[in-house]
Amino acid sequence: MPGDAVTEMLERIEKDNVKFLRLQFTDLLGMPKNVAIPVSQAKKALTDGIGFDGSSIEGFVRIEESDMLLKPDLETYTVLPWRPRENAVARFICDVHKANGEPFEGDPRYVLRKAMEDAKKDGYTFNTGPELEFFLFKMIDGKPTTLFQDVGGYFDLAPTDLAENVRRDIVIALEAMGFEIEASHHEVAESQHEIDFKYSDALTTADRVVTFKFATKTLALMAGLHATFMAKPVYGINGSGMHVNCSLAKDGKNAFYDQGGKLQLSETAYYFIGGLVKHAKAITRVANPTVNSYKRLVPGYEAPCYISWSASNRSAQIRVPAPRGNSTRVEFRSPDPTCNPYLAFAAMLAAGMDGVRNKIAPPESTNKNIFHMTLAERQETGIETLPGNLYEANLALLADDVVCKALGKHIVDALTCIAEAEWDSFRTAVHPWEVERYLATY
Repeated sequence: MPGDAVTEMLERIEKDNVKFLRLQFTDLLGMPKNVAIPVSQAKKALTDGIGFDGSSIEGFVRIEESDMLLKPDLETYTVLPWRPRENAVARFICDVHKANGEPFEGDPRYVLRKAMEDAKKDGYTFNTGPELEFFLFKMIDGKPTTLFQDVGGYFDLAPTDLAENVRRDIVIALEAMGFEIEASHHEVAESQHEIDFKYSDALTTADRVVTFKFATKTLALMAGLHATFMAKPVYGINGSGMHVNCSLAKDGKNAFYDQGGKLQLSETAYYFIGGLVKHAKAITRVANPTVNSYKRLVPGYEAPCYISWSASNRSAQIRVPAPRGNSTRVEFRSPDPTCNPYLAFAAMLAAGMDGVRNKIAPPESTNKNIFHMTLAERQETGIETLPGNLYEANLALLADDVVCKALGKHIVDALTCIAEAEWDSFRTAVHPWEVERYLATY
């Protein structure tokens, strides 16, 4: 790291009256981790990095190769606004390196960075803009519950309550951390909310997704509520999604826009959609990474479960919103907010670039409500279904060379171990539904 940049950052840290630094990174599941250091260690962190034990982190390394380094990305520096300004606490997001200084192939941030560098060979920058939904539930005796904090609906304007205040506080905190918030509103289900922030390059956006979830959970807890990004916490109501708006830019222009093209979309846009369709099943493993994720991907609750695309149809998995020009984009609607954004974006980019490079034409767009189509109608139009559970999704990933190559063997092997353990645990458990259904009868 250049000496001038380090000096400037040290001066900024001193000016902000920072006394502690949190060096953050994510594990394979996208969970934020951190090593906290006093400000006296800032210069060492910015020049040499700070060592930590990688064997204790999900999906990282074995104990005999556990020595790893955290190297802060200066662009991610921010003061945590909910901490006191006196003796302030700041945060860096870090890249994970091996003891010899090489990037660690199991670092999700490195995987996305590598995918973006690959797209850059063809002159493309990958931009993403996610829409994260979450629930705010009551806490009882310090433990999270699924009790609603409010009973509002989509875009409801309710009297001021705790949930409304927390959502406002989250927006204020995120803006203080450099986010440009575009919208904040109540979602369809009771106690469900959404906050949208402006798109950026995929690495910056993935960093912001991790920060968003961390800040939301922290501020909710400070208000006595539990914020959850679980895909389907309550049966019978909508789950939480993370629709991802994405586009490619080239030479400073939106590569998806073509004023003279069909629907004003460029060939690049169509091929990118073709790649997403082709690799949709494999992407699902990282975009919907929990057993619970597949309780959301069912008909009837607005979440897409059929592999399809449309220029307007919200029942399709892939949608092209109406705005054109620089706002032309593709909305990938199946991911949920439990995903690791670095891995999900990397998989999406690899799929889309496979479409662009190999000129994969998408199928015909679907303009009918797919949820109202019969199985025979879907088969006639070639509409396939997304994997129905985590085990099926992992098999789809293993069968997809393009997405596996983008993620790397280390990541794929670790994801497989996690999926197999999760699925075995789930399928062998006796669930309350089974007891209620069968105990008295048999």
